Amino acid sequence: KEDKFIVTFPYPYSNGHLHLGHAFSLTKAVFRSQFERNRGKNSLFPFAFHCTGMPIQAAANKLKSEIENYGIPPQFPEEDPEVRAKMEAELAAAAKAKADKAAASGAKAKGGKTKLVQKTGTGIVRQWNILKRMVPEDEIPAFADPIHWLKYFPPIGVEHMKRFGSGVDWRRAFITTSVNGYYDAFIRWQFNVLREKGKVLFGKRNNVYSILDGQVCADHDRSEGEGVGPQEYVLIKLKVLAPDHGQERHGKMEKLLKRVEDEGKKGVYLVPATLRPETMYGQTNCFVLPTGEYGAYYIDATDEVFIMSARSARGLSCQAYDAANDVYFTKEFGKITCLETFTGDELLGLPLKAPNASYEKVYTLPLLTISMGKGTGVVTSVPSDAPDDHVALKALKDKPDFAAKYGITPDMVEPFEVVPIISIEGYGEASAVFMCEKLNITSFNDKAKLAQAKDETYLKGFTMGVMTYGPYAGKKVSEAKPLIKDEMIAAGQAHLYFEPESKVVSRTNDECVVASTDQWYLAYGEESWCSAVKKHVLNDETFNAYDATSLEKYDATLDWLKEWACTRQFGLGTFLPWDTQWVIESLSDSTIYMAYYTIAHYLQGENNLNGEESKSPANVKVEDLTDDVFNFIYRKGFSLPEGSKISSETLTKMRDEFRYWYPMDLRVSAKDLIPNHLTMALYNHAAIWDDEPDLWPRGYYTNGHIMVDAEKMSKSKGNFLMMLETINKYSADATRFACADAGDTLDDANFSRDTANAAIISLTNEATFIKEILLETDKSTLRSGDDLKFMDKVLENETNRLVKATEDCFEAMQFREGLQKGWFEMLIAKNQYKSWCEDSGIAMHERIVRKWAESLIVAICPICPHWSETVWKDLGKEGLAIRAPWPVVDEEDKLLTRQAKFLRDALKNFRTAAGKAKKGWKTATILVAEDYPQWKIDALLWMQSTYDKASGSFPDTFMKDLKQWSTGNVKDKKQIKLTMQFVSFMKREVDDVGEVGMDIKCPFDQMAIMNESLAYIKSQLNLGEVGIGRV
Repeated sequence: KEDKFIVTFPYPYSNGHLHLGHAFSLTKAVFRSQFERNRGKNSLFPFAFHCTGMPIQAAANKLKSEIENYGIPPQFPEEDPEVRAKMEAELAAAAKAKADKAAASGAKAKGGKTKLVQKTGTGIVRQWNILKRMVPEDEIPAFADPIHWLKYFPPIGVEHMKRFGSGVDWRRAFITTSVNGYYDAFIRWQFNVLREKGKVLFGKRNNVYSILDGQVCADHDRSEGEGVGPQEYVLIKLKVLAPDHGQERHGKMEKLLKRVEDEGKKGVYLVPATLRPETMYGQTNCFVLPTGEYGAYYIDATDEVFIMSARSARGLSCQAYDAANDVYFTKEFGKITCLETFTGDELLGLPLKAPNASYEKVYTLPLLTISMGKGTGVVTSVPSDAPDDHVALKALKDKPDFAAKYGITPDMVEPFEVVPIISIEGYGEASAVFMCEKLNITSFNDKAKLAQAKDETYLKGFTMGVMTYGPYAGKKVSEAKPLIKDEMIAAGQAHLYFEPESKVVSRTNDECVVASTDQWYLAYGEESWCSAVKKHVLNDETFNAYDATSLEKYDATLDWLKEWACTRQFGLGTFLPWDTQWVIESLSDSTIYMAYYTIAHYLQGENNLNGEESKSPANVKVEDLTDDVFNFIYRKGFSLPEGSKISSETLTKMRDEFRYWYPMDLRVSAKDLIPNHLTMALYNHAAIWDDEPDLWPRGYYTNGHIMVDAEKMSKSKGNFLMMLETINKYSADATRFACADAGDTLDDANFSRDTANAAIISLTNEATFIKEILLETDKSTLRSGDDLKFMDKVLENETNRLVKATEDCFEAMQFREGLQKGWFEMLIAKNQYKSWCEDSGIAMHERIVRKWAESLIVAICPICPHWSETVWKDLGKEGLAIRAPWPVVDEEDKLLTRQAKFLRDALKNFRTAAGKAKKGWKTATILVAEDYPQWKIDALLWMQSTYDKASGSFPDTFMKDLKQWSTGNVKDKKQIKLTMQFVSFMKREVDDVGEVGMDIKCPFDQMAIMNESLAYIKSQLNLGEVGIGRV
């Protein structure tokens, strides 16, 4: 079992062809799998295709609609020049209206998009046109059936992966959803076990929801907003009082108030959404956007009317007023009655009764920076603790003309002073005022400063603030906040309201809301479950995240990931076994499928992605895959199921194979799956195998996204590369080479097409060199035997060093650095050796070159296996390069490494000196010093005194200590600078070759190296005569 290694990769979604983004992340798994195979391990890389959820269903529905409306092939209206011109004119008019509206409010207008191509980047997006780029046009109508997608794209994905040289065991491949009965049975078993263990629960929960789709919209169901969750707000009810300034613009409100009174309703309220209910004691006014569009919406649950944006009213209509008693804000889910509409200007100057405020009456004022896409479009003002509010109120007070422009009279602003409510040490009792003065913020156009002030005051207020006003005076804000929130809700002064943290759009192009729905959900975040996963992840003996930042992200995700809606009522997938009106969603049927890989080749076998029973290698019927069967295979303590139609031999083989491959050694993914899939997979492993933590995942590696030539991949830029397209243009190996060179961190990597092109040349040249030297050259022209020259030893030592360094890099998932060591530096070492031999008139040594070549072939095999196989075969080696053992090398001779470096550095210095010589100069003398001057000896002795031999390193304070030592021990100020430069140089030397770099006496004969390399030096410097002498 110690000789096995299993690496997995999140199965890609099968609604199209694989692209370079897939290929880049994929290579991390492919490279590591092959590397472990070369290290002698039984290495498994299985692969599958994900089809669960809404994307395929939504695309099929869209295509069906296009065909019904526009025919086959469809004649889209925008293809008619006259219609297109009309559509563009409508866009231009809309853009102008938007600009005029922004200008009227004093805001800066954004450029209006007046061309269809501007609107979407490539024109109006049609599903027919998307498919036309991937499939023959006469086959497109078949894709109106979502099942056709499952039959069409996965087999193509297999072929593209094979072209890429992925090294996948295709006997274990499959697709998801109920189309594949075997996988479907596996997921049903998983959920039965989760329910058995109390991890699947039922109840009303707030989730991101698509009203159009009529169901929860999870990450994989979204075209925008992946990773966005619900945000809880508190709606504060500011009651509208009778207008008291006789302004004509209040006519509609007066009629509404009378209607509400006549109908016996309980009042009209402006309802700002706040994250800080504890600050309501400091309200001085309310803000609206003058050009904003608002509605008066009837709330059935409270018999009241709320003034808010249409967007927020739509969301509120999907939320529970009293979840325990199944009472929603509106009688009909997703529907809300609008009694009247208002512009923001029509709401300005209205008198309001603000709950908890110290003022009996406050007014509605203008705020030009309100976003109608967040909250309700209404903002309550607390200038003591909100910098934006303070600046806006002060502007209305200081600029009467500005106030008058919006019909705001002095009595609506002048009497309202800042009310101190929270004390923060170092910030006083009005932190917003303090921060605005500190940062010299004078206008709401100081957006960057205001953002800084807001972040700081909000953070300090919650963590350090103490209430100084109201019944909770003396309590910490963090303690008072939930008490005040609950108190206001109980008193009917406020309600909970939810919306997505940022914009979410479903695959059906519906902007999502947060809805309270009956839902089966996984109880992520439950204390004992979460702590078990945390204990596993944060222990470096049980889990390897390969990156400290990634580990922090897992820790943070475990802190915030809570109850997760795991079912939908539409879409492709597996039906919930005990409640078949629900379909298990795509992030929930993909958490332990890595275990299914271990037995899939018994159930499905190769070329059977859909799980046709007639092709089952073990002749297993889907109906025979009972929970008892899966319990025996996967769980400890379960005996062979009685009466099973599957032979005991097959069942035992499947159980043993699972036990052989598990735990999963490594999972590779892009970083965006940390907050969902990757963490959920940890949770589910910890639930299914709660009594066997040794079976939980041992490591996750995550990478950034891929750019092409330092730009984000984009069809409009012409740099959106499909995987097969890239393979056809550059070859699989050159594509893999460029992917390896692109980067290994969480930062976005860069696929360089120049690198791919250069790789073709480099791989070709090295294959040619190896064959010419070791196959086509007369063996008599190569040296043999044990008499090794200086550079023979150097190349062998460099081979030893670089093979080990490459191995260390690959093991740490640092493939770019591994490529640097295992290819580029290996080539540099060989080229220097070749030049030395040619310039010295000495033949290369056959054994040394062969060792270098064979080491290079295997070291680069994880990245460029096709090249390695070709050259391996050309050399007449037995077997396959992918099965060849990792090169066995001797320990690096650090002294020899230092000698080689001495020659390289010396030659570099000689070139510099020669370049400065007078034209026509053809002679030179090299002077070799036997000893360091005393000041360098002193510096080396000091370095030795600070060096830790056990760790092989200097202290973290080395440079600081050097400065202190130099100042105290070197008298000449000019010499101090030279000393520090020398020590810095020697520190790098020590980092390269170890502590021998600090020897006071040179441990090798420099003169001998110069003499043996004299012909090489003369040739490299293009000099007729070079002398060598001692000083």
